[in-house]
Amino acid sequence: MASQKSSNTPVYGNYHGYYNKRPSAQDPRLALLPRQLFRGRRVLDVGCNEGWVTCEIAQRLGAKRVVGVDIDDSLVRAAWKHRRSVWSQQGPAGVVPEGRSADDTPSNGSSRKRRRLSHSDDDDHEATLEVVPEYFPASCEHMFGPLPIPAAASQEKAGEAFPHNVTFRAADWVNTDIPDDNEGYDVVFAFSISKWIHLNCGDEGIVKFFERVHGVLSPGGTFVLEPQEWETYAKAKRTDPKLKEHAKNLKLRPDDFPRILKDIGFGPAQHLGAVGEGGFRRPVDLYTKVS
Repeated sequence: MASQKSSNTPVYGNYHGYYNKRPSAQDPRLALLPRQLFRGRRVLDVGCNEGWVTCEIAQRLGAKRVVGVDIDDSLVRAAWKHRRSVWSQQGPAGVVPEGRSADDTPSNGSSRKRRRLSHSDDDDHEATLEVVPEYFPASCEHMFGPLPIPAAASQEKAGEAFPHNVTFRAADWVNTDIPDDNEGYDVVFAFSISKWIHLNCGDEGIVKFFERVHGVLSPGGTFVLEPQEWETYAKAKRTDPKLKEHAKNLKLRPDDFPRILKDIGFGPAQHLGAVGEGGFRRPVDLYTKVS
C-alpha cells in the first residue's frame, strides 16, 4: 500500500482530531519511559498521526533526531502544522519559568514568573534549559499567526534542536522504506497501531512490521509497543468490509506478540504499566533488540 489520502473512514486508525480525545500537552505514555532513552538518540514514531508525540519527544526529551511517519498524507500535513504551532509557543532561548529546572515540572503550578539564565548557570544544563515549551499562550498564535521556522544555525549541534530535529513522512512504512531508515534508529515507537496493521495486512503483515522494526534498530535499540487488546478488534473491523473479511483469517493474537518478537531477535517484554482512561487505557511494553 502506498501512502493514502484521507477518507471519512479511518480504516488505518488514521483518526483526525485523535488527540482531542486524550491528554495531549504531555502524553502520559511517555512518562512511563526513562528520559535517558531519548537523550541524543534517533527516534522513529510509526503511525505518528498529527505529530503530537513526535514533537514532544523532539522538543522536551532531548532526542537528536525524530522522524514521524504516517500512511495518511493529510495527517502528515497536520503534523508539520503542529510542529510550527509548538515552535510558536516555545520560549526565547535562555528563559525558564521561576522555580523550574530543565528536567522538572514547575514547583509551583500557579507561578508564571520567568527568569533569564545568566552565564554562570550550570553548563551541563545550558542547552536543555534554553528549551521552554508552552512559554507563550496558544492565544498568541491565534491572534498574530504562527512564527516562521528559522533557518538552522551553522553550529554542528543546531540541527539536533527543536524544531530542526523533527521531520515527517507520508508512507506505508510496513511495506515502504523511507530515506531516514538508512541511518537506522535507536528507538522505534508503535503507539495504538498494531491492531490496524494486523487487520489491514493480516498475520503476515504484523510479523513483517515487527521484522522491519528489528531491521532498522541499532544493536541494543528499543522498541516501544502499545498493543491493542484482541477485544477491540471487533469494533474496528466493522468500520470496513475489507477489515471484516481479513479478521476471519487471523490466527495470531496480541498475546502472541511477545513470543513473535522473541523469535525475531528481541529480549523479553518489559511491562511498564498502563495509562489512560476508558478505551485508551492500554499497556506500554518495551523490547530490546538483542540479536
